[in-house]
Amino acid sequence: MLAFLIKICHFNFGSFETNEFKKFLRMGGIFALIIGIYWTLRPLKDSIFIQLVDKMHLPYAKTISVIALLPLVIFYTRLLERTSRERMLVILPAFYGVCTLLFSVLMFNAQGSAEEIAGRSLALLIGTKILGYSWYLFVESFGSLVVALFWAFASDTTDPVSAKRGFPLVVALGQMGGIICPYSIGGLPHRLGYTTDTLSMVILGVLTLSIILLVERFLRVTPSSLLVSFHGKNEKEEEEKVEPGFLEGFKLVTSHRYLMGIFAANFIYELIITIFDFNFKLAASSQYTGVALSHYLSLYGSSVNVVSLLCLLLGISNITRYLGIGVALAAMPVIVGLALCSFLTVESLSFLFALMVGSKAINYALNGPALKQLYIPTTTNVRFKAQAWIETFGSRSSKEAGSLFNMILKPLQNAFGEIAGKVHYLSLSGVVGFPLLVFWFITALYLGKKFRKAIQEKKVVC
Repeated sequence: MLAFLIKICHFNFGSFETNEFKKFLRMGGIFALIIGIYWTLRPLKDSIFIQLVDKMHLPYAKTISVIALLPLVIFYTRLLERTSRERMLVILPAFYGVCTLLFSVLMFNAQGSAEEIAGRSLALLIGTKILGYSWYLFVESFGSLVVALFWAFASDTTDPVSAKRGFPLVVALGQMGGIICPYSIGGLPHRLGYTTDTLSMVILGVLTLSIILLVERFLRVTPSSLLVSFHGKNEKEEEEKVEPGFLEGFKLVTSHRYLMGIFAANFIYELIITIFDFNFKLAASSQYTGVALSHYLSLYGSSVNVVSLLCLLLGISNITRYLGIGVALAAMPVIVGLALCSFLTVESLSFLFALMVGSKAINYALNGPALKQLYIPTTTNVRFKAQAWIETFGSRSSKEAGSLFNMILKPLQNAFGEIAGKVHYLSLSGVVGFPLLVFWFITALYLGKKFRKAIQEKKVVC
């Protein structure tokens, strides 16, 4: 059976040795669980926030998340300095698993119909809104820290040649979790006729805790020879340049063009997608509410991962294997540019659903694995600390920038009317978006060239 699977995967991912294939299957199983949990939490994050707070407050929640994540990332960085990578993969799942179970208890009493929430006393209403913001920030931090930690761990236990074929396989397995969990767990309360999302959250809490068991098994049964990462001839020199401290990740990013380029690629993509996402959530919340909205957004989450998996199975990862990292990275701004053109000309919930599914899916199938490979010719400090800063504050700050832009929609509609205000908002979206896409394209070519040179010379970039 294993030999048969290796043959099947040959076209899309390349040739694997038996033990190497087993390693990536185990790694993919861990990632599938993480992605399944994350893509189930994401729809619940938005639907519960809209129900407990308000849909027009979504840009404010995005903005606040950047500030709220600062102390958490500082604490996370300090833990990285004092604990092993294996222990971090125990600490974070334990924290998020327990907290998810606690939130499930609170949501049992907090959720309800719009009339029930509006009829609460002022004190309860304030408490409900605080809970909504807390839940939103909690889920945002999960996506930033747990997913980033997994990829840092994966990069630190894989050499570049193996990663080129193995990481797309890991992503493909991850999409399986992203397909199954959102629809089966996130939409379960709606299908059972419940009025709260407590059941989904209890299941997610238990699954998060089970990540610990999968990681322990991975480290126990994987041969140590397959847990070796890239090491350049100048690695010790680069590590000696790094000063200790909780701002180490930030210093690393700002002191190297290569890392700033990765930051820019993350930033521009997330900024433009945040504009798409806000308009999609506004349209969805106009037609669905409560657990029905959770169910609809969970369907969206599963759809993203279905399309992403199809892209991988149809061989999209071959772009990276045969044409190189640079081409894979440069293709993404072109695709997002076409999506932006469509966004500016067509408006409907069905179209926005398809637009978001396509944009997210191609990013996960093509751009994501390529960006993760960029961390391979770097030092351990960069893989764990700089990557955490980029994928936390790079992602969060870009979403904040997109949210600040989205905040102008309401004032424009108040000033010019609902339709004319939306037209002005869309025009400004194009003015901001297209120049950024050109810069992203140039940056992608630079990153690809730098990566290729580092691998050929067997040196770390930074």
